[in-house]
Amino acid sequence: MRILFHQFKFFMSIVKRSLYTRWFILLFSLGILILILWNTYLLFQTFKHEERMKMEIWAEANQKISDVSDLDADIELPSNILIKNTTIPVILITNTDSIRGFSNLPKEVAEDTVLVRKMLFDLKKQNTPIEIKHPDGNQYVYYGNSSLITKLKYYPLALVAILALFGLLVYSYFRASRMSSENKLWAGMAKETAHQIGTPLSSLLGWIEIMKLDDMDETIVTEIQKDVDRLQTIADRFSKIGSAPDLEILNVVEETKKSFDYLQSRSSKLIDFEFESNTDIVNLLLNPTLHSWTIENLIKNAIDAIKGKGRIKVTIKNTDKHLQILVSDTGKGVPKNQFRKIFEPGYSTKKRGWGLGLSLTQRIVEKYHKGSIKVLKSEIGKGTVFSVQYRKMD
Repeated sequence: MRILFHQFKFFMSIVKRSLYTRWFILLFSLGILILILWNTYLLFQTFKHEERMKMEIWAEANQKISDVSDLDADIELPSNILIKNTTIPVILITNTDSIRGFSNLPKEVAEDTVLVRKMLFDLKKQNTPIEIKHPDGNQYVYYGNSSLITKLKYYPLALVAILALFGLLVYSYFRASRMSSENKLWAGMAKETAHQIGTPLSSLLGWIEIMKLDDMDETIVTEIQKDVDRLQTIADRFSKIGSAPDLEILNVVEETKKSFDYLQSRSSKLIDFEFESNTDIVNLLLNPTLHSWTIENLIKNAIDAIKGKGRIKVTIKNTDKHLQILVSDTGKGVPKNQFRKIFEPGYSTKKRGWGLGLSLTQRIVEKYHKGSIKVLKSEIGKGTVFSVQYRKMD
C-alpha cells in the first residue's frame, strides 16, 4: 500500500504541473484582454477630447455670428459649422438660466419643456459649459456627448462583460479538464489496487484449500474464508471504478441493511447503531457491490467522526418520487464552508487519510447510480447528516 501511496503522490504532482501551465496561459490571456480594455479606454478619451474641440469650434462660430457689431465679418464658415452639427446635443441659456435655444435633442425631449429642462440638468453634469460673450449679456452653451460618444461609452462595459464571460468559460473548461484528469487518475489507481490485491488473494485461496485438505479446525478455516471473501469484494469494487458497472433491479432497503449489519457486527460495542425505514421494499437499478461500498464508506466516515464512541443512525425515507438514505452521527461535525470540499479528491481531515472515500462515494452515487449526495446538515460538536437520494423507477 505504501508503494500505491507514493504512486498516487507522483501522479498528483503531474496533474498539478499541468494545471500550473494552464493557469499561466489563462493569466497571460487575461493580461492581453486587460491591455485591450485599457487601450479602448484611452481611445474613448481621445474621441471625447476631439468632441470638446468640435464644440469649441462650434462656440467660436456661434460667437462670430452673434457679434452683430462686426458687419463686415465673414460668417460663411461659421454658418456651415453650425448647420453641419447634427450629432451633438446643445442647449443655449442666458446668464439668468433661461433657455434661449437648443438643437439635436431627441424629438420626444424637444417637444416637452419639462424634459428639455431635465436634459439641461444632465448636460450640466457632463461637460463644462462654453461661455459666449454677448452685448445683451453672456450666454452659456451646454453640450453633451454625440451619438458616437454615447455608443462608445458602453463599449468598455461590453469588453468587461466579454472578459468576464471569457474568464468563466476558461474556468469551466479548466475545472472540467481537471476533473477529467483526476477521474482518470482515480480509475487508474483503483484498477492498479485491484490488480495488486488479486495476486496475494489468489495465493490465500490456495492456502485455504490446503488447510481444508489437512483437516484444520473448521471454525478457523471458515473465518479465514470470510476475510478472503471480503478481500475479493474489495478487489471487485476497485476493478469497477472507471468502467460502466452492471446494474440490476434490487431492493435498496435490503441491500442497505446488509451493509449496515456487516459493519455493526464488526464495530466497537461503544457505538449505538440504529436502522430505520418507512418501507420494506423499494426496487432500484443498482450495482450491489458499489452500493454496499457507498453505505460502508458513509458509515465508516461516521465511525471516524465519533472516534469509535457515539451514535450512528441510518434512515431510509420513501417518498412519491424519490428514495432518500440518511446517515447521521453524533461526531465532531463539519464546518459549513467545507460541505462541498469534503467530496474533493485528496481532501481529508485525518492525518493519514488519502481523501478518497467520500470522493469515490460521490462518483458511485452520481455517475453510476444517477443519484445525488450531499451534507444535509451539520453542527460543530453535535454531528452530521449525509443524504443520498435516488429517483424512483417509473
